[in-house]
This record gives sequence, structure tokens and C-alpha cells, in this order.
Amino acid sequence: MSLNQRIAEDLKQAMKAKDGIRLSCLRMVKSSSKNLQVEKKRELTDEEIQAVVSSLIRKGKEAAKEFRNGNREDLSLKEEKEIEIFYEYLPQQLTPEKIEETVRQIISELSAESPKDMGNVMKAAMARMAGQVQGKEVNEIAKKLLTS
Repeated sequence: MSLNQRIAEDLKQAMKAKDGIRLSCLRMVKSSSKNLQVEKKRELTDEEIQAVVSSLIRKGKEAAKEFRNGNREDLSLKEEKEIEIFYEYLPQQLTPEKIEETVRQIISELSAESPKDMGNVMKAAMARMAGQVQGKEVNEIAKKLLTS
């Protein structure tokens, strides 16, 4: 079953169960995916749908942080609950240790030595770990390794 079909099935189940937050999340994924599909003028691959979900997770994390800064704990918790639902549609996420190990391998393969090589390292790392990590995590780890 493709990711698109799984999302459609889960959307039906959420409607039947009257699960408001899950329904809202799946509609966001469906809508964002449809927009990208129209833009590309073809059906999306599972990887492209995962990229859409990753984008929604990143936006949700930013929103939760901003709500916390604005003393809106209720809205922050809602965003975090949505993020948990979005993660169900991505492959198993890598641990920080595994990310660091992979970035170290990439740095040695590319013979990267300084922060100037960050672009090449990030490009290779995101290609290798697509869907399994958030770019911000990889960026922080790569920056730490390249400056030390």
C-alpha cells in the first residue's frame, strides 16, 4: 500500500471514529500533498509525500516553540500532538548518535575539514538519510563536527 493510499484510509477511519485532531492532521497532509501534486503535474512518490510530512513537522515544531514563548501552552501542546501524528507517516527516525555516526562517515568520505564544506556535507547527508531525520538536527551535528 502506498503512503497516499494509507493516508486516505486513515482519513476515512478518523472520520468514522470522529477523531478531530487526527482528521485535521490528515487533511493538512492531503491538502499539502495535493498542492505539490498539482505543481508537479503528476502523482507523488512516497518520498515526496514524506518530504511534505517532514515540512509539516518542521512548521509544527516552530509553531509550538513560538506558542511556548507567547505563554500559550494549550496551543503548544496541540501542535506537539499533531507532530506525533505526522511522525507516524515517516520511516523510523534516526537517533542523534546514528545521525552523528553517518555525518562522520560523510565528512571522511568527502574529506571535509572546515565549515566551508558544510553545503556538500549537508547535501550528501540529507540524500542518505532522507525521511529519517530533520535537516535542523543534521545541520547542528555537522556544524559541531566541522568546527571541532
